[in-house]
Amino acid sequence: MTPDAGAHSFDRPREREAPASMSGHWLSGEPVTIDLTGPTLVVAIKHHCDGCREFVHSPLSEFEGQRVLVVSATDDPEGEWAGSLQPVLVAPDALAALDIRWPPFYVLIDPESRSVVTEGVVFDAAQVARETDRYRRR
Repeated sequence: MTPDAGAHSFDRPREREAPASMSGHWLSGEPVTIDLTGPTLVVAIKHHCDGCREFVHSPLSEFEGQRVLVVSATDDPEGEWAGSLQPVLVAPDALAALDIRWPPFYVLIDPESRSVVTEGVVFDAAQVARETDRYRRR
């Protein structure tokens, strides 16, 4: 069966405010606060998740010129993300502020309106790129 090219993992985002910054720590333990000054794709990941692993271990060339933050609610005690190409931010409070309850999930944040402009379930990087493309090219 061929997937429907117009299919989306979500029809319409739940209207909600986005934070101006996100605080947490990198997997190394180093604390960080990231100001959300440009359009930002937040990809919430979890352990034992194929789509999540792709966001951690791929170069994410589909998102060239787009800020992508890979965020987890927990550290990586099993070393599943060791050798990752993308930094993983551990920030459970940021996920709660964005009302992301069930990774794998993404939200695209517009910092000017401080809102979530689109969201959906993560299956793979190409799918998320297709679903967010029209918002990234504004």
